[in-house]
Amino acid sequence: MEIRLEPADEYPHEVGPEEHFNESVYSNCFDPVTGMGAFFRLGNRPNEGRGEVTVCLWLPDGTVGFTFARPKVTANEFSSAGLSFEVIEPFEHLNISFDGQVIILDNPMALEDPRKAFTESPTSDVTARITLRAVSPMFGGEPTERIERPGEEFAKGHTEQLVSATGHITVDGVRHDMNGAGLRDHSWGPRTWQAPWWYRWLTGNIGDDCGFMVSRIGRRDGDGVRAGFVFDRGEMHLCNHAEVTTTWSEDGQYPEAIVAVLAQRDADGVVHRQWTITGEPSRNVPLRNRRDGQVTRIAEAPTRWTLDDGRTGQGIAEYLDQIVDGTPVGVGQS
Repeated sequence: MEIRLEPADEYPHEVGPEEHFNESVYSNCFDPVTGMGAFFRLGNRPNEGRGEVTVCLWLPDGTVGFTFARPKVTANEFSSAGLSFEVIEPFEHLNISFDGQVIILDNPMALEDPRKAFTESPTSDVTARITLRAVSPMFGGEPTERIERPGEEFAKGHTEQLVSATGHITVDGVRHDMNGAGLRDHSWGPRTWQAPWWYRWLTGNIGDDCGFMVSRIGRRDGDGVRAGFVFDRGEMHLCNHAEVTTTWSEDGQYPEAIVAVLAQRDADGVVHRQWTITGEPSRNVPLRNRRDGQVTRIAEAPTRWTLDDGRTGQGIAEYLDQIVDGTPVGVGQS
């Protein structure tokens, strides 16, 4: 099976016929010196007439700034509700801008009750200007053959790339410079957040020329996807096996420690190269999506990562779980 990827794929795609067609652009970024972290996501669902805009700021003082909007969307453009992604040069250079308000949370767990959090939390004006430039080659594209089963469609096409991130995020007049790194993501095709049974998406940057991505997707009736990459000193290592072991909080709801293993295996299962990455997540931000009676939680946590050779860096751990009887279905899975 071939993967197609062209410069035109950096821009909005023709809207498909699927009711749940989605095109989204995303980036996270962290500054290791100031301690500033953020992620920005814009998703368009033109066939549903709406979009999804999320901005999350992990501020150096320990608080979290957050906003979410479902703007009316009829055109597939990378600009909505104050957030804009501009492609300057495909595969090389992207600009993000945001002008709007966020709520300020001393404890991000308040978002377990989002209505109350948005009603009772103070707000701050935010201006963000972030420049993203390529660090690694682009990962992914659009497969020439269908790989997702009916009902499990999550992205017809999907790209990811390690990037440097420079610029600033100003909150109520206080400027926080960003001189760090992150990962950007772009996907298009039919999507609902209820399609995966659970997944673990881990990304991290280690210094200026190293980083990784782990994708572990669990199915209701099978093992699912185990994949990722490690980029190190100019070389891209594609991995066809991944395991994620999680130590959960006492209430069994959120990750407290993570051990991820990425490996290159042959057809006989023999490991030719392997990386072990440990993570210390903090300040989990619980996000919720509901559709057709199903509750889905996406927990976002800035995470300090340590490679098995001792190098350290920063990134994010994103844990998606369907919630059944109050319990994340992926607890105990690796």
